[in-house]
Amino acid sequence: MRVVVAPDKFKGSLTAADVADALAAGILDGKPEWTVHRVPVADGGDGTVAAAVAAGWQAVSVATEGPTGAPVVATYARRGSAAVVELAAAVGLVLLPNGRAEPLTASTFGLGLVIKDALERGATEIVIGLGGSASTDGGAGMMQALGARILNADGSEVPRGGAALAGAARIDLSELVPAAAAATFVLACDVDNPLLGDNGATAVYAPQKGADAADLVVLEAALAQWASIAAAAIGRDVSTEPGAGAAGGTGFGAMAFLDAQQRPGIDIVLEMVGFDSVLAAADLVVTGEGSLDEQSLAGKAPIGVATRAQAVGVPVVAVAGRSVLSDEQLRSAGFTEVYTLSDIEPVLERSIANAAELLEGVGRRITEQF
Repeated sequence: MRVVVAPDKFKGSLTAADVADALAAGILDGKPEWTVHRVPVADGGDGTVAAAVAAGWQAVSVATEGPTGAPVVATYARRGSAAVVELAAAVGLVLLPNGRAEPLTASTFGLGLVIKDALERGATEIVIGLGGSASTDGGAGMMQALGARILNADGSEVPRGGAALAGAARIDLSELVPAAAAATFVLACDVDNPLLGDNGATAVYAPQKGADAADLVVLEAALAQWASIAAAAIGRDVSTEPGAGAAGGTGFGAMAFLDAQQRPGIDIVLEMVGFDSVLAAADLVVTGEGSLDEQSLAGKAPIGVATRAQAVGVPVVAVAGRSVLSDEQLRSAGFTEVYTLSDIEPVLERSIANAAELLEGVGRRITEQF
């Protein structure tokens, strides 16, 4: 029996690699003669770089700036002329000093510095994993780090952060890093929010970053101004494009000025880790994540894995900390069996603390049923 173990992380508990190791240990304890191939995955957000590194990509650490300008070290992955960068690793919510939100002034500048490093090392194809952003600056900070000058009416440069964009009059791209103009950018992202409006970056996501009602008014007006000067600079309006509102509008900045294209994160990751070639020799696939819920059905990692496996007739088992999906939803998603840690340990705190041990037990149960 050849088993591919391809889980995402159990957020707040174990990394994808930890989950894969625990399941593999249980499977091999139950059936030592089975072959287990570990392929940790991600959906384009947190964990995407780790999945690439687990698949053999080189990890590169670079000094950059967090969302408020404090120094941080971010890691990205590279292989040949390709690089994978995570927004959250440089300017994510988790990097806010003392967890203090700065909704008006937080910036994506540090993300731009990471991208610049990848370009300087020869990357010509860059995947940007969006998600977990601390800012609502429309990707302006990212572009500033790459050499763009965002200017007020008097010709002075606007400060970093979303709110400052209200005073922006034009963008000067003459000093943009040449390699940025020549490179291909792909956004690993599953949201389809536009930049502006009731379903836009500010209305939907800024409250999660500490913005109150007054801040929302400021940020929406600032992003509208940013969209206006961007359209004047590039001759088209991309603010209504699906995904432009992703990561506080970082999707918009990348689409407008880097000609980035958006793709489902899980599809990118599965290609990156060579999943299809591993799947070709599999008799069973085990996937999962911390919570199987409605968001999972919108394109999260386990669904992407199951879709690929279904296409070639390989049965798929899902493992999760919990599941709130109906049996019909789980079957429709392609899962033959679903195991949850909550069925074994219903107390959440104990389930999280003992997740690795519980997953080993699930691995052994899988060998008894297949």
